[in-house]
Amino acid sequence: MKRLRLFLANVARRSTTYPLTTPPMGILSLAAYLRTKFDLEIKLINQKVENYTTLELAEQAILFKPDIVGFGVMTTAAHQLPELTRRVRQARPNALILLGGPHVSAFGEKVLEEVDADAAVIGEGELSFEEILKAHFDGGDFSRIPGLIWRADDGSIVRNPGQMPPIENLDTLPLPAYDLIDLTKYWRLQSMPPVARRRYISLVSSRGCPYQCMWCHKIFGKRFRAHSAGRIADEMEYFTRKYGIDDIEFLDDIFNLDRRRVIDLAEEVRRRGLKVRLALPNAIRTDILTEDVIDAMVDMNTYWCSFALETGSPRLQEYTGKRLNIPKFLAGVEMAVKKRIFANGFAMLGFPTETEQEMQMTIDTMANSRLHTASFFTVTPFPNTRLYQLVKERFPERLEKIRYGDTNFAMARVNLSDVPDDVLFGYQRRANRQFFLNPGRVLRIIRDYPQPLMLPYYLPIFLERATKGFLTRDSQA
Repeated sequence: MKRLRLFLANVARRSTTYPLTTPPMGILSLAAYLRTKFDLEIKLINQKVENYTTLELAEQAILFKPDIVGFGVMTTAAHQLPELTRRVRQARPNALILLGGPHVSAFGEKVLEEVDADAAVIGEGELSFEEILKAHFDGGDFSRIPGLIWRADDGSIVRNPGQMPPIENLDTLPLPAYDLIDLTKYWRLQSMPPVARRRYISLVSSRGCPYQCMWCHKIFGKRFRAHSAGRIADEMEYFTRKYGIDDIEFLDDIFNLDRRRVIDLAEEVRRRGLKVRLALPNAIRTDILTEDVIDAMVDMNTYWCSFALETGSPRLQEYTGKRLNIPKFLAGVEMAVKKRIFANGFAMLGFPTETEQEMQMTIDTMANSRLHTASFFTVTPFPNTRLYQLVKERFPERLEKIRYGDTNFAMARVNLSDVPDDVLFGYQRRANRQFFLNPGRVLRIIRDYPQPLMLPYYLPIFLERATKGFLTRDSQA
């Protein structure tokens, strides 16, 4: 077989309202895996970094003259796919065009209805993409690939029964293909923590989460799988030496589920003498946090961590399936802050059946916590979640107001609660004011912020949050 040319792109524009840009871990992992199985020349682009238009991204793909094109996309960027795939198909009619990412897992067969692509992969992509490439270059029979969505010769869209099994031992995966991107470009852009001028990489050390939050994605399933402490330390050591990084952010859904793994990782980091700082911007499960895990995080120089409350209502904790122990959440945040970890919080307003009293409970819980900063998101249902199904059954008219495409986390406003729109969004503004307009909190931000010299730049952003709201928590993130 000849050497194949594979073009991979993370499809997403960088907006002024949501400019955060991190390495595209999905396609970095996919590229690393596929090149161990096939003879490939790979070009990998993160549209957010270059901020290409749809036309410019298509031109980049066409100029590479690919045999295979893979687009990874979240729903908020999916409006680009029709034009993107049409232009690539016109220029490269024989190329195999594949789709993956959270948007496919959310919308299923619908993704191929207005898009000129050959197949779409639900869930984690490595094993499915391997089987697709084998089938394509061995005659093109996709019918035996579990769970695959593909376009038959007559143009009909087929979804195969079953699903591809998850990768059981994540340690068998190769290291992310960081050699395919220019890391220095990320160091000049804003990542998830509001901390500037970092020589960092992102890593994902686990997949899957056993909790049943009604808004959450199902991309990696509900069973927790994780790299071993030794493997994570290997990645940290390798990339530290290769790129001279001094900062790592872990993007796991639930980094601390395995308490022993965190403690073992801290021991590995200490034994190897790794001098890096850690950030956990995607939030940890706070009510299972223990003192020894906090100590291990501190030993690894963890300076930034997010803590997800979501709701301060015990009733809604049960109703939504998160089932967080709120007193333990508050105690976990306090333990972290006492160790000088900068604590960022997440909460949501606007759940189905939520009352004004419950909104105020969430605001009070966040405002009375030791969190330094917080985001108060608007609940938004994404397809293929339990939240979406509930809204579809009980309030279908509310789904008609949602425009998933051509939007971002800060713009998709919808009200699923039992209160009028003006009341919900009024509580959201109140939440930011009550949380941020607290002299003690402002002083603690100044005292604990990890880059004191950058505060003149970031403090106005924190204070602006006191008067603005309307963020949307994206379950695909």
